[in-house]
Amino acid sequence: MSRSARHPVSSPSAWRGADLQDDRSWVVELSEPERAEIVEATRRLTDEDLDLAHLDRDRFPLPSLGRRAVEWSAELARGRGFVLLRGFPVDLLTDRETELAYVGLGSHLGRPVGQDKDGSLLGHVRDEGVERVDPSVRLYRTRARQDFHTDGADLVGLLCLERARSGGESRIASSAAVYNEILARRPDLLEVLHEPFHWDRNDEQSPGEDPFFTYPAITEADGTPRVFYIGWYIRDAQRHPEVPPLTDAQLEAMELLESVANDPSVHVEMEFRPGDVQVLNNALILHAREAYEDDPGRRRHLLRLWLVAHHFAAVDDAFRGGIPQRDT
Repeated sequence: MSRSARHPVSSPSAWRGADLQDDRSWVVELSEPERAEIVEATRRLTDEDLDLAHLDRDRFPLPSLGRRAVEWSAELARGRGFVLLRGFPVDLLTDRETELAYVGLGSHLGRPVGQDKDGSLLGHVRDEGVERVDPSVRLYRTRARQDFHTDGADLVGLLCLERARSGGESRIASSAAVYNEILARRPDLLEVLHEPFHWDRNDEQSPGEDPFFTYPAITEADGTPRVFYIGWYIRDAQRHPEVPPLTDAQLEAMELLESVANDPSVHVEMEFRPGDVQVLNNALILHAREAYEDDPGRRRHLLRLWLVAHHFAAVDDAFRGGIPQRDT
């Protein structure tokens, strides 16, 4: 597509943080009957030795919330691109029950897919006391800041079990608003973001597979831009001798995307409480996490789901299925 053919995105997904300062309609408070529905569905399964891979919406019926999940899917696909569910019954469930319940609720929005080389369907986001000395250590295992990025499936869901002593705030930005701002300021750099970049595979590739791949930060689907971006994966790929150095234009385009998303007038900040579930459409939302400090013996802990959405396709087919399990 030529530069002159690019147009600003005009849709509910092109929100700015300043627009939502007095609007909390994106927060969904679960009622006591809805919380009880989740608990009941979970406890019907607790005596079964059920693999999470076999847990789907048929095995986890939610007569009331299942209908609401269709409404949430519409908001995720055609609205702002995110919802925050508040009141998930972590206070009524054991650790194992919480995992079952979370995957069960998520199954009404989509099918869980793998998040790492082992094909893990449920990710534990917490500080494991490791430092990211090389790309094989994924940032979610540390307490370091994660800049604005997307994940590798249609939807990402985060359930808060414990919050940090300080820090750890979640920030989200509309990819469409970021796109529009770059188009207005530097349409030349918008074109650069449509060109392929080299991405690191974090040493999670199968034997014989290249340790990097190429993909643009912005693609177009039926005339609608989709952003797929993890800046540190692109910078990490520079360690491979086969990967060409990033050009000045590429570096400038990446820095502009990140600086726009980090503008307080563009993004929304939220502090997770235990029982909060944040669900994001990866094609419409960039998300970041601030660095944090834990209390001794009590770590910030989130459960993460990557989902292939039931009712729409958000990201490119190449990335809808999460991270493939590594061949041995």
